[in-house]
Amino acid sequence: MRFLSMIRIQESGRLPSEQLMADMGRLIEQMTREGTLVDTAGLRPTAEGVRVRLQGGRLSRTDGPFAEAKEVIGGYAILQADSMAHAIELTQRFLALHGDEWDLECEVRQIEGPDSEHCAAAKAMAAAAV
Repeated sequence: MRFLSMIRIQESGRLPSEQLMADMGRLIEQMTREGTLVDTAGLRPTAEGVRVRLQGGRLSRTDGPFAEAKEVIGGYAILQADSMAHAIELTQRFLALHGDEWDLECEVRQIEGPDSEHCAAAKAMAAAAV
């Protein structure tokens, strides 16, 4: 099963130390070798982002920064895990690297796909391919 771990941070412009980047690089390499990390990346600041909204049938656009946002998604990891519990363990490995200097939170959610019993669209596509 695949899971998306979204890293929430308070956007402060603070950058990780060289040591933290090196530690993350080693963990990323290890998890990639294990087959538990599919993809990961940090996201650029909200000042460079755009929000596109559909409301009442009308599209609107808001350029960043987004002043009302206290926490933002600062990065993500796509994990290959046997269960939600396993995905949480993998996420905790990442968070533990940051020690007590950072205030982070990750939201972990399963990605719908062919191996998910809840994805009707994936089931329909699989049945059509037979």
